[in-house]
Amino acid sequence: MKIVALIPARFGATRFPAKLLADLCGKSLIARTYLSTVATGAFDEVVVVTDHPDIAAKIEAEGGKVFISQQEHESGSDRIAEAVRHMEADIVVNVQGDEPFQDRKSLRDLVDVFENEQVQVSSMMSRIQDKEEIRNPNAVKVVVDQRNFALYFSRSPIPFQRNLDINIPIFRHIGVYAYKKEILMAFTQMEKSILEQTEMLEQLRLLENGIKIKMVEITHQSVAIDTKEDLVKATAYYKEHFNR
Repeated sequence: MKIVALIPARFGATRFPAKLLADLCGKSLIARTYLSTVATGAFDEVVVVTDHPDIAAKIEAEGGKVFISQQEHESGSDRIAEAVRHMEADIVVNVQGDEPFQDRKSLRDLVDVFENEQVQVSSMMSRIQDKEEIRNPNAVKVVVDQRNFALYFSRSPIPFQRNLDINIPIFRHIGVYAYKKEILMAFTQMEKSILEQTEMLEQLRLLENGIKIKMVEITHQSVAIDTKEDLVKATAYYKEHFNR
């Protein structure tokens, strides 16, 4: 199988304009994400998909590959689908452009599940330790069956613990996806489903169309940068773990 990672990198951002060009210890945020993705060794090819020449220039300066998207897109999945349409690939991984510290084990575990030919899509989840996070609608929760296929995703706390004698883990969905190429292309042609529109979670479109998502539990705590405050935290994380 040829496994490719595509990093959607949109210039505009409501809470933190041009954040992917922000400096993170001497390199742009998008360059850090690109380089850490390459360093995992999990992919045959890594491509940044962007709508802006300044982002493209940052990646090309690192010797990386860039695809300039020609269309307006509602989601990262739509953006990478445009790029991968004419690429030779079996498995396509959507890596978030604002997560600069990609983890080797997590990404390899994500793609290894495709050794089972029945798997069409995979994604990540981690155990929630903070009770406040369970109630936070920005933290998407997922429940799974006995084989770790997703049953449902929600912004609400799920499952609801009416029986407090049962000690059950609550999982947060980590929005990194791996698709068989043909499933990704089909997914972006499907109409938005009613549950997707209700919860504002595009992965529900897959479930409503009968496509199972294999969930991979990870322990790595990713660092996502949505605000300038997040960038300050990421800078401290980099200095602690990499700048020694």
